[in-house]
Amino acid sequence: MSYKTDAEIAQSATMRPITEIAAKIGLKPEQIEPYGHYKAKVNPADIAALPPKQGRLVLVTAINPTPAGEGKTTVTIGLADALNRIGKQTIIALREPSLGPVFGVKGGAAGGGYAQVLPMEDINLHFTGDFHAIGAANNLLAAMLDNHIYQGNELNIDPKRVLWRRAVDMNDRQLRNIIGGMGKPVDGVMRPDGFDITVASEVMAVFCLAKDLTDLKQRLGNILIAYAKDGSPVYARDIKAHGAMAALLKDAVKPNLVQTIEGTPALVHGGPFANIAHGCNSVIATRLAKHLGDYAVTEAGFGADLGAEKFCDIKCRLAGLKPDAAVVVATVRALKYNGGTERAKLGEENLGALEKGLPNLLKHIANLKNVFGLPVVVALNRFVSDTDAELQMIQTACAKEGVEVSLTEVWGKGGAGG
Repeated sequence: MSYKTDAEIAQSATMRPITEIAAKIGLKPEQIEPYGHYKAKVNPADIAALPPKQGRLVLVTAINPTPAGEGKTTVTIGLADALNRIGKQTIIALREPSLGPVFGVKGGAAGGGYAQVLPMEDINLHFTGDFHAIGAANNLLAAMLDNHIYQGNELNIDPKRVLWRRAVDMNDRQLRNIIGGMGKPVDGVMRPDGFDITVASEVMAVFCLAKDLTDLKQRLGNILIAYAKDGSPVYARDIKAHGAMAALLKDAVKPNLVQTIEGTPALVHGGPFANIAHGCNSVIATRLAKHLGDYAVTEAGFGADLGAEKFCDIKCRLAGLKPDAAVVVATVRALKYNGGTERAKLGEENLGALEKGLPNLLKHIANLKNVFGLPVVVALNRFVSDTDAELQMIQTACAKEGVEVSLTEVWGKGGAGG
């Protein structure tokens, strides 16, 4: 049997005009800012007067990530499509992909199969320019900091205790650690420097936690950038960089509206790495999804022990949010990998390895139920190589924990498989 690739499926899908998608959630053409025919910015201030639905918030998380793949974003999208199929107005709130992983090992982050957000190529590449604006704001702060030191260093900043680095949204190990300011006397003060990937910038982290542009400006001003020679801290506000940085982000701060293959509205906005920061899409987009929909389905970064924990402990506390339920995505293949099976043999039945890998899933369930107090459903992302015995072993183990398992086939069937 031959399967279409994700790209082939996305390219063969018929997209609806973005005005049609906006109308599904009660937005008029004048309440969106189109970026072409299939993308738009939404200004939360323009829709504040719309009656809030205060939709239920569903968090999608997963077992620890493995090379076998779990399909967290795919399940997030498929679940929202499924909810819309049964008459629940559902909006997705997702992170934007970073160019580094897109061109690296991980690949894109727009879902997979028939559970994808569109236009997939745009979302995975330059999209609406948010990441470029975030990188520019990051680098403006770096330039203003170095210029302050060059122009007399009124704050007596120690060049060897500069904390702020530059950013580029690409994996480029050559730029991780460099010496800057070489050349002529007018070319700045020579000091150690380096580049981070844009999604690891603190600008990205605070961008996704801000309630609005005013709040973002304050958070930018609070960024610690260096220490003076007497050991006192120096913040972005001390060199008066935060206003200009906020100006660069005035459009980026508005969430992006796109659609799934099945026409479900999706807000794709922001995306810090979970190992560096909180790993969640923007507070603004998640609140907007809850405001406009009966259900808001969102995901956290990495596994439940990292991504879901940061979602609950950082994002939810700061934003006054609380999930109504958690979905833990798992696959037979990934659990067997956790149980010691070689990647090349994951397609073969191995109940022994599956049994050894099951504690990974059960621990995540226990954390979400007992620590965070959330109702939990396990979404078992089904592969054609999964055997009935393997599926039954997982269902039996979860039943002992009082947790229901739902077999999902959203990759191949979209919302119908959810």
